[in-house]
Amino acid sequence: MFTRQPLDVVVVGAGVVGAACAYYAARSGLSVAVVDSGPVAGGTTGAGEGNLLVSDKVPGPELDLALLSAALWRELAQSLPPDVEFEQKGGLVVAAGHESLATLTATAAGQRAAGVRATAVSADELAALEPHLAPGLAGGVLYPQDAQIQPALAAAHLVRAARDAGASLHRGEAVTAVLTGPTGAVRGVRTGGGDLLAPAVVNATGVRGGELAALAGVELPVLPRRGFVLVTEPLPRLIRHKVYAAEYVADVSSASAALQTSPVVEGTQAGPVLIGASRERVGFDRTLSVPVVSRLAAAAAALFPVLADARVLRTYHGFRPYLPDHLPAIGPDRRVPGLFHACGHEGAGIGLAPATAVLVTAAIRGEDPALDPEPFRPDRFDAVPRSGPGG
Repeated sequence: MFTRQPLDVVVVGAGVVGAACAYYAARSGLSVAVVDSGPVAGGTTGAGEGNLLVSDKVPGPELDLALLSAALWRELAQSLPPDVEFEQKGGLVVAAGHESLATLTATAAGQRAAGVRATAVSADELAALEPHLAPGLAGGVLYPQDAQIQPALAAAHLVRAARDAGASLHRGEAVTAVLTGPTGAVRGVRTGGGDLLAPAVVNATGVRGGELAALAGVELPVLPRRGFVLVTEPLPRLIRHKVYAAEYVADVSSASAALQTSPVVEGTQAGPVLIGASRERVGFDRTLSVPVVSRLAAAAAALFPVLADARVLRTYHGFRPYLPDHLPAIGPDRRVPGLFHACGHEGAGIGLAPATAVLVTAAIRGEDPALDPEPFRPDRFDAVPRSGPGG
């Protein structure tokens, strides 16, 4: 076992959140190492659709984080290569009935008050935005700030830009211990390739965030929430926006472990249409669920009848890092000095990555944050009472 040159920061995890943390930290002048047991974007990031959304978030801390991140992604898109496929296509949320539309309209009003651009779309106006939508829908809301990116390539290019700024990348090295000093403060990590010493360690391990926290002696209740995505054959540009049913917002914020599906459909620059979304807590079960896939396909065809005859070339799944209150853990862990968390974003990690990284970098440097980080503090779950044997 050998020890490498001391650093300022070790980022554990090379998904898009870890890549963004490395990018902003290195650009700020800190010496950074990124370490991952697998390849860049080898986990949840590589299984994501690349959604950069404000439309699916209700007013509150996560929406504030999403609005900051949306602005940062627009800046990053100016410097990242075109093959990251950043596209500010906008999102269209549609309601099948008048009750659903009333709920959607009320949500949009609150979002507008928080700074989101949201435009009501009548039933008669839907076809002008999406000509292939099923008839008979009650209406919808258009969100022009919603965008999409190719997540694996975005992560790879952020890591490359971080390396250009002096960061080092250590792939294929699993972290086996979080090293601490006599006072309990972090002093680095141990991997199969040697020790990486630094006074700051960032936990950007996604669904494995609880495991990395445990290595540091603290609890972070991250759980995996499985989701499937269908990929069609390349098609002409039939779908112009990210289009989803109003019920999707409720599914995102639900705490249920049971299966939930609501149609989410979007085209890509490369041609295939991506179809989601499902959510269920089944641990790390990787079994292909034919009933889930069938439900997603049927829902997409009901929303866009033109897709009924499209061939599905493949389906894949990933695990969203779920935390009980649906907010990510971002910033310093007050229980272990020098430990910082950047995980638990559930299905929003790609969209929230830049803002997360900016908050973490500011915390490491002792600078003022861009927004209030208190709602995201990683040790907040310690204050939640746990049921006793009879509770």
